[in-house]
Amino acid sequence: MAVEFEPFDASWKEDLASHYRVLRDEAPVHWAPASGVWCVSRHEDVSFVLTRPDLFASRRSQERLTANTSRLRMLLGAVRWVWGMRVSPRAMWTQRMLILEDGESHRVMRNLVNRGFTPRQIKGWEKRMYELVDDCMGRIDARGAFDVVEDLAIPVPVTVIAEMLGVEPERRHEFKQWSDVIIASGTGSGMGSGLSGPLLDSMIEMKRYLGPIVKQRRAQPRDDLISTLVEPGAAALSDHEIFMFFLLLLIAGNETTTNLIGNAVDALLADPRCLERVGSDPSAIPGIVEETLRYDSPVQFLTRTAVRDFEIRGQTIREGQEVLAMVGAANRDERFFPEPDRFDPLRETRGHLGFGFGAHFCLGASLARLEARCVLERLVPRLPGLRRVRQETELLDSYTIRGRQRLELCPIA
Repeated sequence: MAVEFEPFDASWKEDLASHYRVLRDEAPVHWAPASGVWCVSRHEDVSFVLTRPDLFASRRSQERLTANTSRLRMLLGAVRWVWGMRVSPRAMWTQRMLILEDGESHRVMRNLVNRGFTPRQIKGWEKRMYELVDDCMGRIDARGAFDVVEDLAIPVPVTVIAEMLGVEPERRHEFKQWSDVIIASGTGSGMGSGLSGPLLDSMIEMKRYLGPIVKQRRAQPRDDLISTLVEPGAAALSDHEIFMFFLLLLIAGNETTTNLIGNAVDALLADPRCLERVGSDPSAIPGIVEETLRYDSPVQFLTRTAVRDFEIRGQTIREGQEVLAMVGAANRDERFFPEPDRFDPLRETRGHLGFGFGAHFCLGASLARLEARCVLERLVPRLPGLRRVRQETELLDSYTIRGRQRLELCPIA
């Protein structure tokens, strides 16, 4: 029987395990005709795709973004983009963005931003993270009932990345709103709307906010990431490329951790025996973080483009076709992880692909791990005394990003 799986169809999101199992067993290299992409789902093959930029490049076409957009709307959107973003038409097609670069260009750009993510610098944020967590927990204790996502998983990482960038953390609600719109428009139900509507509005608002800050940092650098990005040299970035970096760091710097925390708490609450086993053991927290990255990855797939015709498991992927490296499915591959559909913070998780693999391994992995650990150390011991306010799960509007829109808890009466 032919496998029917479309990655841009919301119907599969509620039951990842069964859909992923069918893919791995019956169609490990699957052509999704309605989506127009190849889905690669076994751990061995996903790892291969992510480590061979000579075969599968990070660059991708704009067809997905504008799939359902008329030529007139595309033209009007492009004009508004150029005008609103204050960028030349040429820059729209020549701009560099870290996640869409390979080879030397990627290496140079990554080395630039890596200066803000050294192990010593990340460790230096630990005290501040605990301060933020304790501040949030204090407000939670005063109320009793709370939302793990809204009251803890969002404010901590958004504040940290804002302070790292050197922008006002007080505007975190705007940052989160921009992030949500861009994710929904680029990876969720808003895909295909093109450069129009809420997506373009959010991008323009961000650009207008950032412009004066970049100008100020060029004149008077500070000890923050934006100042690092404006440093002159071989990797000198244009104002628009700095904006694209800002966009990447702001979204990736908070969304991954927010969803990592929410997904971890959700998994623990779903298995009281597991929670009882690890809830009172602080040494188990790193295992909870890594198992969540494997079991319920915040990023479910990464997109690559075939550089040339290439055959995998009897299927020929043609040059220019999009390939989805299904990291969520690979992390549930029983060929690599025994009993993969069981959440077990005590298991060996080495080799999970929750932060990607290869040259594009997540730049902020150590930051996300530390933030999640700080939050969970304070929250997990309290979970046995809490219960869900509602049982239904409300997932983010995204096919790529997996997380909870809310996770409301209250004390057990």
